[in-house]
Amino acid sequence: MKFPGKRKSKHYFPVNARDPLLQATPQEQEEGSWVVGIDQTLVDIEAKVDDDFLQRYGLSAGHSLVIDDATAEALYNELMRDALISHQFAGGTIGNTLHNYSVLADDRSVLLGVMCNNIQIGGYAYRYLCNTSSRMDLNFLQGVDGAIGRCFTLIGEQGERTFAISPGLMNQLQADSIPEEVIAGASALVLTSYLVRCQPGEPMPAATLRAIEYAKKHDVPVVLTLGTKYVIQDDPQFWRDFLRDHVSIVAMNEEEALALTGEQDPLLASNIALDWVDLVLCTAGPTGLYMAGFTEDEFKRKTNHPLLPGAIAEFNQYEFSRAMRHQDCQQPLRIFSHIAPYMGGPEKIMNTNGAGDGALAALLHDITANNFHRQKVPNSSKHARGYLTYSSLAQVCKYANRVSYQVLNQHSPRLMRGLPEREDSLEESYWDR
Repeated sequence: MKFPGKRKSKHYFPVNARDPLLQATPQEQEEGSWVVGIDQTLVDIEAKVDDDFLQRYGLSAGHSLVIDDATAEALYNELMRDALISHQFAGGTIGNTLHNYSVLADDRSVLLGVMCNNIQIGGYAYRYLCNTSSRMDLNFLQGVDGAIGRCFTLIGEQGERTFAISPGLMNQLQADSIPEEVIAGASALVLTSYLVRCQPGEPMPAATLRAIEYAKKHDVPVVLTLGTKYVIQDDPQFWRDFLRDHVSIVAMNEEEALALTGEQDPLLASNIALDWVDLVLCTAGPTGLYMAGFTEDEFKRKTNHPLLPGAIAEFNQYEFSRAMRHQDCQQPLRIFSHIAPYMGGPEKIMNTNGAGDGALAALLHDITANNFHRQKVPNSSKHARGYLTYSSLAQVCKYANRVSYQVLNQHSPRLMRGLPEREDSLEESYWDR
């Protein structure tokens, strides 16, 4: 299958190309082959400090504390002055997801959020830009006179980690800064639960709802990653209603699924979530990865993999079907798939932060590939019905699982390069056999 983005050419200058002097057409611009997301722009800052440092800033060793802007600025300046900082990495769940998407697809993604008007070389905002794929479009960020979010990880003399979090102005995204034309042409709008639950008076929730309004207007699927169980368990009914009213695709882990549905089994929790959304991605740690969705009953396709036992008997029997939105089905059929961790998981897990974001990036890549192919070959039989994904549910699971493995196997939640194998080899679609 062909995904959007560059691929290796056999010849540097193609031998069958027309005379370049007679070929002056501008580079073709693909429409609808990008994703757009909103994020709280923040930087993860790691430093080694002594106990006196923690006491000076009123921090309790081993705990997490939100600090005000003045304290954060003084703390950061001292860390910089004394060269105590070991790492400064771009963070944020949507930023990580879009970065990984752009690395995998070698294609455009658009980030909406805030960024410092004044950026100092070597500073945290500078490091955010340095750690972000050049394929991520940052031209629509809203400038602010102040700091973006900073999460300090302070490693004490005994190796104990203390966390100091400074939100800065990361929630000051205004609704007027949401560009309708960017959302209208996108394959998906990607959000996180953190955007909705902010402090009273902050404009981020209104900006998020404005983006959702544009997505609905232009029939763009809205994707929500649940972020953390602590946000969901405070008011699960609010999130059920939010999913039902605004969201097409939900991404979560098993803890967030439990908080949302009250069901501990990831398969049953995914099935319950289909009452509110069209497609579910649920990562379950060492258990692997589950997906649940809908397809047209008349065109379902049986798997040739072994049928799996579970709370839903032989739940994966139609996993070779492609996902559709519920509204596009005449007779919707629920379909499920599961995959165990790739190669049993890494020999040593280097980082658990971002594995779910990596899996979501793979799903977004497949969704965007579907739109890309529809534009290039509109009369293809693959687009005879309103499919949401290019590949079958089983193939999307396979791809998402592989990307999760890659993130677990490295220190950073952001991929530095694509997968060792080409995506095409991973994504040999059942429909292309």
